[in-house]
Amino acid sequence: MTSQDSAVHLKMMPEFQKSSVRMKDSKRVEEILCGLIKGGAVKLQIITDFDMTLSRFSYQGRRCPTCHNVIDNCRLVSDECRKKLLQLKEKYYAIEVDPALTLEEKYPFMVEWYTKSHGLLVEQALQKAKLKEIVAESDVMLKEGFEYFFDKLQQHSIPVFIFSAGIGDILEEVIRQAGVYYPNVKVVSNFMEFDDKGVLKGFKGDLIHVFNKHDGALKNTDYFKQLKDNSNIILLGDSQGDLKMADGVANVEHILKIGYLNDRVDELLEKYMDSYDIVLVKEESLDVANAILQKIL
Repeated sequence: MTSQDSAVHLKMMPEFQKSSVRMKDSKRVEEILCGLIKGGAVKLQIITDFDMTLSRFSYQGRRCPTCHNVIDNCRLVSDECRKKLLQLKEKYYAIEVDPALTLEEKYPFMVEWYTKSHGLLVEQALQKAKLKEIVAESDVMLKEGFEYFFDKLQQHSIPVFIFSAGIGDILEEVIRQAGVYYPNVKVVSNFMEFDDKGVLKGFKGDLIHVFNKHDGALKNTDYFKQLKDNSNIILLGDSQGDLKMADGVANVEHILKIGYLNDRVDELLEKYMDSYDIVLVKEESLDVANAILQKIL
């Protein structure tokens, strides 16, 4: 693609000039963007993580909660349970982000972490009716620019696949309360199972954790089959495991991978630069994604 009208010059896009935006190969990013623009709305789909990708990692110097943390921190969970959940987090989060371990080595520890923490939540007999209130009272926040992001995608009927290792019921409530849970959005996550009295008794289906998104992606091939003409993908994530989220898509023409690097930047930057096309370092907005959507749609 050499024609002037379809050429993309990142230098002309102010959102790409921020110090938080890093690219190993900006020429390649420009080429992928050209392909996405040429394909337009009819060929586009979004595949995105949720926690710390669409939601904020921090705000005004304070850490923001993940979907799991929203429940961990809520007043309906006992202090004893909260303490245990925190101990699990301290132990296993260090393993999750340890650059010395491979994904395969981390895998069993993630299963252990999720299984134990979900077991603790079941013991708390949480009520489905309280989830709305739990989310409303929490400090969870979507990234700056989320309204434009979701509104623009809805206006053009672009399929949005939110693939989260968090808790689906909380995730859905967050985007519902933010007014952006549109019909073009599909959520795949760990959903709670309630008994006939509306009390938490377990979790549905197979566990989704940070490092088994490849398997989850393959389980959703039916969804992706319906979108066989949507061969252009913008993928957003914040971990190495998120790079696997598009593995269920059979027909990929162009894929642009945008990675948020929120933590342990010095240790992880090189790894992220090698695997994501665009790395956003400690960036709490969707400005880059929105600037790209503006070009395509």
